[in-house]
Amino acid sequence: MAAAGVGRCLGRARARGTRQRPAYRELSRQEVSTWKKLIRVLSHELNNSLGPLSSLAHSGAEIARRGDYLTLPDVFAAIAERSEHLHQFVSGYATFAKLPAPRPERIEWAEFVADLALQQPFGVAAPLPPLPGWFDRVQVEQALINLLKNAREAGDDDAQVELLIMCVGADQRIEVRDRGAGMSQTVLAHALLPFYSTKRSGTGLGLALAREIAEAHGGRIQLANREGGGLSVILDLPGAPH
Repeated sequence: MAAAGVGRCLGRARARGTRQRPAYRELSRQEVSTWKKLIRVLSHELNNSLGPLSSLAHSGAEIARRGDYLTLPDVFAAIAERSEHLHQFVSGYATFAKLPAPRPERIEWAEFVADLALQQPFGVAAPLPPLPGWFDRVQVEQALINLLKNAREAGDDDAQVELLIMCVGADQRIEVRDRGAGMSQTVLAHALLPFYSTKRSGTGLGLALAREIAEAHGGRIQLANREGGGLSVILDLPGAPH
């Protein structure tokens, strides 16, 4: 009886192992795919900057050799521009990798929305809530700048980009809407993954960073296609503690 019991346990263990292996293989494939995507994005962006920088340096040396010093400031300006672009690109990845713990504080909505509008244009879909917000101002502002930028790039009319802020029970909801083409079901399923992007020059970090920020606050992010066309990105964040 004991031997039979051991045999049954071993059989069940083997069956569980058999069932788990495909899931493990699928996880490994997803991890490999993510790393390959990261390497492609990094390689593409680095080459896009390092190639022109090398060419500009060569041109600058040739200009200096000829003694044509009047055109050197233009070369230096172009080198500075490409260097700044590369710096911002690398900083974006560093921000995603080293996101600090949020430090929530009381936020007056009117002031917050006014400051946000100076950086990305949008319309306000409804009156702002009377109760103040409660979140890390810098982090949520950065998340919304990325979302509003994506919304503007999705459509042709800035006026169709809207920000909706409302209270849902004790929580706070911030929604960014556009009237672009929306997303296919496949893209919706993958859009929040780091380094996933359907844009030729996209880094795949905007939505992933917004997700990290929302979850670090104890909230969540949702994506949904809108009736009549467009996309809605919703940040649900917990309200202030009592």
